[in-house]
Parts: sequence; structure tokens; C-alpha cells
Amino acid sequence: MNSIDNRHPSDAPFSNLYFVGAGGIGMANLERYFLSKGHNVAGYDRTSSPLTESLSKEGVQMTYIDSPDEIPEKFRNPVTTLVVYTPAVPDDSPILSWFRTNGFEVVKRAALLGKITRATNAICIAGSHGKTTTCSMTANILRQSTVGCNAFLGGILRNTGSNLVLSESSPWSVIEADEYDRSFHHLSPTIAVITSTDPDHLDIYGDEKGYLEGFAHFTSLIRSGGVLLLHTGLKLQPAIRPDVSVMTYSGAAEGDWHAEDITFGNGTLSFTLKGPDIRIPDIEVGVPVEINIDNAVAAAAASLIAGATPDDVRRGIATFKGAKRRFEIIRDGKSGGTVLIDDYAHSPNEVKASIASVKKLYPDKKLSVIFQPHLYTRTRDFAPEFAAALSEADEVIMPEIYPARELPIAGVDTHIILDSVTSPEKCYCERKDLLNLIKNRNFDILMTLGAADIDRLLPDINNILDHR
Repeated sequence: MNSIDNRHPSDAPFSNLYFVGAGGIGMANLERYFLSKGHNVAGYDRTSSPLTESLSKEGVQMTYIDSPDEIPEKFRNPVTTLVVYTPAVPDDSPILSWFRTNGFEVVKRAALLGKITRATNAICIAGSHGKTTTCSMTANILRQSTVGCNAFLGGILRNTGSNLVLSESSPWSVIEADEYDRSFHHLSPTIAVITSTDPDHLDIYGDEKGYLEGFAHFTSLIRSGGVLLLHTGLKLQPAIRPDVSVMTYSGAAEGDWHAEDITFGNGTLSFTLKGPDIRIPDIEVGVPVEINIDNAVAAAAASLIAGATPDDVRRGIATFKGAKRRFEIIRDGKSGGTVLIDDYAHSPNEVKASIASVKKLYPDKKLSVIFQPHLYTRTRDFAPEFAAALSEADEVIMPEIYPARELPIAGVDTHIILDSVTSPEKCYCERKDLLNLIKNRNFDILMTLGAADIDRLLPDINNILDHR
């Protein structure tokens, strides 16, 4: 049986790749990458989505029936087919089970991504929040520079309409390092960025100590001579090699890399970047929200270390349109009507930061938030913190928990958060009734929050608002 060797992934001995859980955002960029390198790509996902439909048009042979009979003939030979799966797929998946019992090499998505990091100079960006935007911003800087990059993003870069950036010649890769299921332990960074370490995924790590240990192990994987960029104020104790450089950063006036002269005005946000032996004034942030100052500092620092110029940094940050579902302003309200914003925020600190940014942008408007809890375990583990963060909004609307990969937990539902929210207005509304609720209410600012599937309602919400 062929295995992944130490050559570049596109030169691996497999001509075919089959992805189980092919509709995941992190799987999609690998599928697109290997399609671009001339491989045959197929996959299974349980439901169709705009992303899977796009992948089908691009050449991925998709099925939505979890049956071995649906596997195309070309992908039924273990000598020529590598199988890649995501931990979100249940172990008893009939397709996954068939591959495992018929002699195929079956690897996690993270293992294949790790192979790419070992074949390139990898910038790996990790953190409980902020990593997708920082990763996307870094990619936007480097793709427009002479450095270039291949980038594997956890969200759609709105500048390109894809979660993959390709370069035929660049030795650099930009990787979103996901801590779920310890996936980032497969990576081999040249430059590692850690944006935050607020406890999450306690179903995997057990407690905050275990979570921090997971990040510490990630730092031990940085290559000799590499660099760790660490946000100031984290509890993390790195476990780096002796010859790895450690630098701190922040969006405030502290850290080896930091922001100065922060200026808000007329819908714009700019700052001066100060780093070791460098000062870059007048950097305008393309998505002008306060939480992006931290992200911009980290992206700029990583890009400059990789060889980008100050002009590359200015251009890449100023032209950055954001990652889809990362503080995405869908309706800006400039011509009147409701402001509509969508954000993937799914941890208490992310929710708090998103709400604070909106209130700073629109200080005189009422903020209504629809927050869809994601996972029973996360809801159970952080209910008081979510309630406190959401209470900063003027109105909170919450549907039922989105279970994703989990089974229900007795006593855990939306109300363990909602009952403790202290906002002037709040209500429970099942997801199926949300559109009717929106039709019958007026909003100054409507913000959808969460890592679940609330974003699938956005076209309908936007249509309702168009016809007001």
C-alpha cells in the first residue's frame, strides 16, 4: 500500500483522493488544492450546501448518500486512492468503514495538511479566536507581494471568493492551525502565531490546563530557527526549541510588535505599526473594526518576517475585505435601513468583542443580536460567560442549540444561557420561526452570531430587509 512520502503533496504516489466530510470549509481548500495539481478528487458529505455545489462545479465528484455503493469506480482501488476524513464524521460512517476494512490508507485532514507544512515554509496561525481573520489577512498581504504563498484558510477570503490561495512558485504556505481534536499537532511551523488561548473544546482537553498544554505542544513543533509570535497577556508557557525566537504582539502599545497612533474617523481605522527596528505609519484597516487591530499587527509581523515589504503590508491590510462570516457587514445602512452584520463568534470573548466593536461603530443605534449556540458541551461549559457577553447587546434572540457532531445532554438547552441574559429585551425563538420574527419587527442593527448554520438564513434575511 502506498503511503504519503516526504515529497511535495502534489507528487504523492496517489492519483486519487477521496474526502469523507467533503463539505467542510477546511476540507474544501485541500480538495481545491489537489484538483489544481491534477489529481482526481471525490467525496461524501451528508448535506448539499453552496460550498459543495461550488466544489462539484470545480470538479469534485460529490455524493450525499453515506453508502459504499456511491463511491465511484476510479476511487475503489487502495493502490491509487488516499482517503482523507475530518473528525466531524462519525466512526460508524458506512463509507469510512468500507475504506478502512478494504486496505485503504485513511488519514485525518490534519495529517495531510501537516505534510504540506513540512514541504514548505509554513506560517501556522492558531488561537481560540482571531485565527481565521489573521490567517486571511496574512494571505492577502503575501499573495500581492513578491513573496507569494499557498494559503489554506478556515473561511472564504472575500478578496478572492475562495478559501485557497495558490502560487506555483512560492515556498511559503499560510495555514489555519485548528486546535480541535489536537489537529494542529500534525503541523510543522516555520513561523507560528498564537492569537488567543481562551479555553474551548473542553470535551477534548478536559480543562483549561489541558487546553494550554495542547498549545504548548504546538509551540514545540516550531522548526529550528523559527519564530513564535505570541499575543501579550496569554497564560501559555511555550515549550519551544532553544533556537526558536519568541516575540510578543498586541493591538495596544505593548509587545515587540504593536500598534500606535490608532485613529478612528469617518468610517476608517488606521494605525502605526511599531516593531523591532521598524516603524510603518498610516496603515489603514480594510475592515475598520477595533478587533482587527490585533489581527493586523500579527499578520503584518508574520508577513514582514517572511520577507514582505512595508508597502506590501500597507496594501494587503488596506485592501483586505475580510473573511466570510468574520465580522461581515452585509448591509452598512449608509443609505438608510437596517445594518446587517454576520460574525462566526462562538466563544464568550469573541461574542463580547464583536458586540463591543459594533457598539463603537454605531454608538447611537439599537443592537439586536441573534445568537445560535453551537454544541451542547460548549453551551454547558460556558453558559455564564456567554450570558454576560450577550448582555452587552440591547436585544438578544436565541434559537435552539445547533448540535453539530454531538448528541443532546440532559438539562442543557438554550435557556441555561438566555435565562441569565440581562439585556433590556430578550426572547427564545426556534430557528424555523426566525424569519417570521424578523418580518414582524424593525431593527436598527441586526447581528447574527455563532458557529452554527445561522448564516444559511442570511439571503432570506437580507431579502426581507430589502423589501422593508
